[in-house]
Parts: sequence; structure tokens; C-alpha cells
Amino acid sequence: MERKKQQGFTLIELMIVVAIIAILAAIAIPQYQTYVIRSQVARAMSESGDLKVAVEDCLNNGLLTFDPNTSCVDTSTPSDILDGGKAAVAMSATTSTIIAKLGGHASSKIKDGTVTWTRDDAGSWTCKTADGITPNYAPASCPN
Repeated sequence: MERKKQQGFTLIELMIVVAIIAILAAIAIPQYQTYVIRSQVARAMSESGDLKVAVEDCLNNGLLTFDPNTSCVDTSTPSDILDGGKAAVAMSATTSTIIAKLGGHASSKIKDGTVTWTRDDAGSWTCKTADGITPNYAPASCPN
């Protein structure tokens, strides 16, 4: 009597493979979502931080507002993850603030969060995150 050679996979083998894939997906998807959110916060920090150069240039020229008719010009590019596309700037002779409010295409977990750069009278900049950005999403260089 000739034995027939097995072809294909049994149902239990296929179910084991599906279970392994499901376990891997259950671990990987939340990790990936956290990675995306952290990268969006870092992106907002970087894009708003680019304005520090423009603010310093204005202050060095004795100007306190962005005005296209003077040498003090906002050179930042619009961002799809910032509310309104750009960060808001408040300048004074002693302190200045750059506030980037997340919105637009930012993750719903960090929408309405803010990244704030503050310049002290000595010219040092510090970064803080707040309003909806939990500490696990904030970069180490821009704590909550």
C-alpha cells in the first residue's frame, strides 16, 4: 500500500501562525504609535526652534516685531502639524517666547499641546512642553 505524501498545512498549523502574528502586532502597533507621536513632538520642537535664529537677528538689530518691510522677517516655513501652520512669537527687549501649538495633522493624542521656547535676558533658550503632551511623548531636551 502506497502512502500519500502530505501536501499543504493543517488547520492547526495555520491557526498557530495567525496567533503568533496577532501577538506580534499587539506589541508592535502601540510601540509604533508612540514612536510617531514622539517624532511629531520632536518635529514641532525643531520647527519652532528654527525661529530662534530669526528672533535673535531681530533683537540684535533692535527690532521687536516681524515686519517684511524691515530686516526682521519671519523666515520659517509653514508646518502641517502646527495649528495655523506657524508658531507664535512674542518679543521684548529682555525676554522672548516662541509658542508652537500642535494641531493640523498632529496625532489626536497631542493635539492642542504646546512646545514653548523661552529666551531669558542673558540670551539662553529653554524648551518646555505642556497642555496635552504627556512626559512619555516629550523629548529629553524639551521636558514637560
